[in-house]
Amino acid sequence: MASGRRRPRFDGAAWARRLVSLSALMLFSVLSPAAADDESGIDTSRYYNYQNMTELLRGLAAAHGSLARLFSIGQSVEKRSLWVMEISTTPPGLPSPGKPKFKYVGNMHGDETVSRQVLLYLIQYLLRGRDPRVDRLLDATDIYILPSMNPDGFERSVEGDCSGEQGGRNNARNKDLNRSFSDQFEPVDVDGADVPEVVAMEKWIKENKFVVSGNLHGGSVVASYPYDDSIIHKEIGYYSKSPDDEVFKYLAKSYASKHPVMKTGTPHCANDTPEETFKDGITNGAEWYDVSGGMQDYNYLQGDCFEIVLELSCCKYPPASELSKEWDNNRDSLLTLMEKVHIGVAGFVTDAVLGSGIPNAIIVVADIDHNITTGNFGDFHRLLVPGTYNITVVAQGYMPETIFNIEVVESPVTQCNFTLQPLGAADNHTVETTTTVVTSTAENIGTQNLSEDERQSKAFEPENFRHHNYADMEILLRKYATEYRAITRLYTVGKSVKQKNLYVMEISDNPGRHEMGEPEFKYIGNMHGNEVVGRELLLNLIEYLCHNFGTDPEVTNLVTKTRIHIMPSMNPDGYEIAKEGDMNGMVGRNNSNNFDLNRNFPDQFFQITDPQQPETLAVMDWLNKTPFVLSANLHGGSLVVNYPYDDDADGIIVYSKSPDDAIFRQLSLAFAKENSPMFEGHPCKTIYPSEYFAQGITNGANWYNVPGGMQDWNYLHTNCFEVTIELGCYKFPYAKDLPKYWKQNKKSLLQFIKQVHHGVKGFVLDATNGKGIYNATISVAEVSHPLRSAKDGDYWRLLVPGVYKITVSARGYIPMTRNVTVVEAAVEVNFTLSRVTDEYVISHDPVLTNSSAEPGKEFEKLIKSLSSEEGLKHLILSAPVDLSLYRYHDYKDLSEALRGLHNNYPAITKLRSLGQSTEVRQIWALEISNKPGAKELAKPKIKFVAGVHGNAPVGTELLLAFAEFLCIHYGKNQAITKLIEETKIVIVPSVNPDGREIAQEGQCISKVGMTNVHGKDLDTDFIGNSSEQLADMQPETRAIVKNLILNQGFTLSVVLDGGSLLTTYPYDKPVQTVENEKTLKYLATVYSNNHPKMYLGHPGCPNNTDESIPGGVVRGAQWHGHMYSMKDFSVTYGHCPEITVYTVCCNFPHAKELSAIWHDNKKSLLSMLVEVHKGLRGKVTDKAGNPIPRANIILNEGVKILTSEAGYFHVLLAPGSHDVDALAEGYQHQRKQVTVSSFEAATSLVIVVEVDNKLFGLPRELVVTAAGTNWYYDAVVLVAYGATMSAIIVTACIVWCVCSIKSNHQKDGFHRLRQHRDEYEDEIRMMSMGSKKSLLSSEFQDETESDEDTLYVNKH
Repeated sequence: MASGRRRPRFDGAAWARRLVSLSALMLFSVLSPAAADDESGIDTSRYYNYQNMTELLRGLAAAHGSLARLFSIGQSVEKRSLWVMEISTTPPGLPSPGKPKFKYVGNMHGDETVSRQVLLYLIQYLLRGRDPRVDRLLDATDIYILPSMNPDGFERSVEGDCSGEQGGRNNARNKDLNRSFSDQFEPVDVDGADVPEVVAMEKWIKENKFVVSGNLHGGSVVASYPYDDSIIHKEIGYYSKSPDDEVFKYLAKSYASKHPVMKTGTPHCANDTPEETFKDGITNGAEWYDVSGGMQDYNYLQGDCFEIVLELSCCKYPPASELSKEWDNNRDSLLTLMEKVHIGVAGFVTDAVLGSGIPNAIIVVADIDHNITTGNFGDFHRLLVPGTYNITVVAQGYMPETIFNIEVVESPVTQCNFTLQPLGAADNHTVETTTTVVTSTAENIGTQNLSEDERQSKAFEPENFRHHNYADMEILLRKYATEYRAITRLYTVGKSVKQKNLYVMEISDNPGRHEMGEPEFKYIGNMHGNEVVGRELLLNLIEYLCHNFGTDPEVTNLVTKTRIHIMPSMNPDGYEIAKEGDMNGMVGRNNSNNFDLNRNFPDQFFQITDPQQPETLAVMDWLNKTPFVLSANLHGGSLVVNYPYDDDADGIIVYSKSPDDAIFRQLSLAFAKENSPMFEGHPCKTIYPSEYFAQGITNGANWYNVPGGMQDWNYLHTNCFEVTIELGCYKFPYAKDLPKYWKQNKKSLLQFIKQVHHGVKGFVLDATNGKGIYNATISVAEVSHPLRSAKDGDYWRLLVPGVYKITVSARGYIPMTRNVTVVEAAVEVNFTLSRVTDEYVISHDPVLTNSSAEPGKEFEKLIKSLSSEEGLKHLILSAPVDLSLYRYHDYKDLSEALRGLHNNYPAITKLRSLGQSTEVRQIWALEISNKPGAKELAKPKIKFVAGVHGNAPVGTELLLAFAEFLCIHYGKNQAITKLIEETKIVIVPSVNPDGREIAQEGQCISKVGMTNVHGKDLDTDFIGNSSEQLADMQPETRAIVKNLILNQGFTLSVVLDGGSLLTTYPYDKPVQTVENEKTLKYLATVYSNNHPKMYLGHPGCPNNTDESIPGGVVRGAQWHGHMYSMKDFSVTYGHCPEITVYTVCCNFPHAKELSAIWHDNKKSLLSMLVEVHKGLRGKVTDKAGNPIPRANIILNEGVKILTSEAGYFHVLLAPGSHDVDALAEGYQHQRKQVTVSSFEAATSLVIVVEVDNKLFGLPRELVVTAAGTNWYYDAVVLVAYGATMSAIIVTACIVWCVCSIKSNHQKDGFHRLRQHRDEYEDEIRMMSMGSKKSLLSSEFQDETESDEDTLYVNKH
């Protein structure tokens, strides 16, 4: 094999290398007796102690330099090297993209020695062999062999000790190395200093992408595979299956089947019980016996490496005479297992634009809950048994890609490459993946039994005490990122105004990814550019953590159990102009645009009018992407820890307490107590002699008000608890003083990180599949500050010790509440939630359980149930769906989304255009109904409208989401299906598409896009319904009036706008009294009461923080009155009550807020679908049951509606008693009294009217008879009588007209339910023919000078 790789031409350098190799071989031959050599020249006659082994390995590495590299991954307790031989045709030590890595580890237990020897033989066999099988293996595989993980134990072992009674199993500190790795089911209480072999191995595993591994032991003859223990820790007999159980069994069988003893399954070891057999020579580890802290499970769970344990011999330390036989028994098995690294799927994940490999991309195999990640070059090897698989690749910043139906055969490996498209620069949404939830209990973070003095004496202290400018800092950060690659990752979250990187150093045992169950912590320094102590301390801290990882227990535990992010400078531009020696100056404090970054964040009490700076936006984006738990913002100018809130509503110095005041005080004290000068409480005696902070901490606002601060924004908008730490009186001290600052703050910095491990932590899991639930809400009773779970379902809730009631809820799941006792260290509490299904709603809803009810009665009961206190909540829980509101839709996107809804749900949708905007964009209307487009006179009709103002597009997004929500659940959720079947729903998402196109995201108060392109506010353009007025309207307004409002018979209208958090009802024009105001206000109140914040009546908008709107409801004219609004027009001419909902303070908030806004409004929107089925509905018939069309229904002697052609009517009314009058031409007047309930479906009323038999006050028969008799007898009398009758009729008509004018126009009501779309002229003509209380046509001509011409009587 080796000769085949020699160069054919003379090479002087090569000859020199051969001479060196020849010398090494001569030395090797002296050290290795010829006796007992096999055909490959391998000496199997004796054991090799540590010195012999080292000399052998060095000689082999020298002799085979083109194939082999010898290196050490660390040292044992007694300072023996843990040697590894790398064997590969790729120049050893260099990366080999696409080539899988395999490793063998032997002699983990020092007295189990066969493994050590056969691995030494294997190294020689691979390097010396002439076997084509070996050539193929080396050409395709990077092989790493560690013959002895426990050299100290071996040196104390005794040859011939088969049972291990003579010692040597454990390391020099008497620790069992195979019980000392992190375990998924229970904490392993081992000090890292006692097991340096394990620390080195864990680090090696995580730094390399090993694919397959064999861990060689002794004491039996069997192949064991994960898991090695279980959550119940049953001693024997419990099969603990991993997600890749089939692959592990395949690997184990591949080894056992080639071993002459192992494959029998009956090793007949002396210590075995007679019944101990292993089918096929393999066993599940935990089923054999439970092993916590084992290495094979750690490989799988932490290293993406598939490792099995191979027990090679019954005797742990057999006589050397047995070694030749053991080598023969295992040689073929050893080679076979290495070959199995080439099963499954392999390939590369690359960037579609750059063509470069994507590291740390996640490889997800459908139905296997264990993911692996790509290597540094985007390469991956995913072991799979033969079969067909769907594989998805996900990487941060890229669109995921799935390849379906990948055929995997036993050999060779299936090649499968993925090319991912980068997300757009503005598209910052996170792609979620499903991963297996492994709940692990972290070790206590501490010093692990070392005294402080002992620990301090061992810890490396920083030596780099100087001020670092930007270039110097950048080089230092790169240096540590390069030297400590295994635990660091240097990245940037954005750039400063002057395009300097905002660097962050991540320090973690698994950098670059969020580890399930591991909290994330951050430090930020140098926010004010001239406050530099924090910047230098954080650079010192990076140095300290990197140097001491693996040697100092405190640091090792912190880095292993915490993902730490350190941003040394948030304001690098300001730093560059600041001056050393500045005590309390201002030069360099602000950024390059001269804005104070700590006054630049959105504030809960005041509107921040300064433009948000790039540094601010970058940090906000960073925080929204990372599930930080705890943070500190390091400043200078005093000596104190400052905690939220930083300001208050009045802007005065006062204690402004947050809901988590207790934990903030505890966090602050944790830092201050370790800093003696700070804890004394007298920070800067020479500058502020009277200033005192008890115990070195203070509430922010109680010190001084800071609106727009970063720490409050962290707390209010993310899961992160942040405090501000003032590190000293000098803002920019001289470099000579920096060691003093480090000494004073080192303990505090470390102690504060440890606080992230207090309170409650755990997972929120799906009871069905055990997977984590993302974005679940964690609420603590009596602490008004809920948090959210991270993407894997993990959560962290900082709390002081005590007893708490914690409730976890998630959309689509039944909430769970548990009583939790919090002690000093974090207590782990997992919540397993059951999904809410239609069956759950049915079991909790008496309406849906009554299958024997008539269809009409069943729907009435549904409305009653949904109107109950928990009705809509149950409905939402029964209809879980993640609509991923992460972006806005421009006109093109909106059109495509609406077409997509229609194309996907054609049976229940109809998409049409109401008209075009000025710039010829369609004004879309989407109807949702079980019979879209059909005239259904018996159904109430509701419209939802948004986008009247183009600069307030939140309503557009809410209506798109609402439409999709309804469509998705049609046919799947019984309640939603019934609502769609019984209602005509029309959604108009954008009235002003032209304005929307020029509006800008993030502009809360900007007017850009508010009007149409002619500069007209469309909500002031609904001037009337006459032909002339329609002609004067803007095209958008005209389209809405003609094709949406007039003649459409809507029962209710809901308009969504932005700029506050409240609901208005008619009128917008100033009036003193509104007829039927009680009903209009009630409808607005229904929406507000179903909103989690609106009903409180304090919008809290930055531009008007003191605004108070009782109940969140106000008449339009009393808030922002104006003329000619759509709301007023709908009521007046569309006969439809309309409310306007202002959904959010900011007109155009950032897209990341949409999901929360949708969550807040979903229940309210659904409440409108329920409310439209209430009020009063009925039918007017004659005695024979024939319907009376166009009868007048007059409510409370004011509001009037007309029956449809089928005689039906429906009107929404406030709860209470109402008088109902029915008037129809030729029929007697009927009056009824009805009671309307807020919890019941519409009150039903059938009014039977009798024919009116009187004419001019006389019986009809008398008049007719008299007329007939005179006609027969006397023509003259007939003529005279006819003339008399004509005069009477004319006189009666005149009197009737005058009386009609004096009646002040009986006012028309909300709408005419279920009417055909007749023109208004026809309607007026019909009503003027004989109706006792006719409307005058002037009512429909909008003589706007007269207040009497509205449909409601305005009483002045």
